[in-house]
Amino acid sequence: MTSNKQISIIVAIAEDYGIGKDNQLLWHISNDLKRFKQLTSEHTVVMGKNTYFSLPFRPLPKRKNIVITDVLNEVIPGCEMAYSIEDAIVKMDADAENFVMGGASIYRQFFTIADKLYITKVAARFDADTFFPEITEDLWSLFEESETYTDENNGLKYSFCTYTKVIK
Repeated sequence: MTSNKQISIIVAIAEDYGIGKDNQLLWHISNDLKRFKQLTSEHTVVMGKNTYFSLPFRPLPKRKNIVITDVLNEVIPGCEMAYSIEDAIVKMDADAENFVMGGASIYRQFFTIADKLYITKVAARFDADTFFPEITEDLWSLFEESETYTDENNGLKYSFCTYTKVIK
């Protein structure tokens, strides 16, 4: 499947590609959350239902929230519902960047469709039960990488990376 929409994935990953456990994030890095807000504000965000219900504030303000569910006719107030990946793509913004924000099965389904990855790489491993697909050089090219930062609250080291799809 391909799309003429601008689709980006945004995620924070551990060294082993871990992204969560028990439907919760593995860490709290304030600058990562600020970057997420800065990049996604005034844009469309796409997520699965479990990710939506794990959010502390919902729907996410100043964003069009598309929630993917397999329950036909399910409605979540303040959100646009999509009943498949294809349906979500149809509902995405045609004139601006759209951000896929999880969870794991949604990431997997968009991984080869997306044009760009915004990755926060956390230099640690955690007890995770949910993982992001491996980023390989045959599919993704590192476009930009920040310096390594240290979170002042938990001491975690992290960097921001942007990947673009390899054109074949």
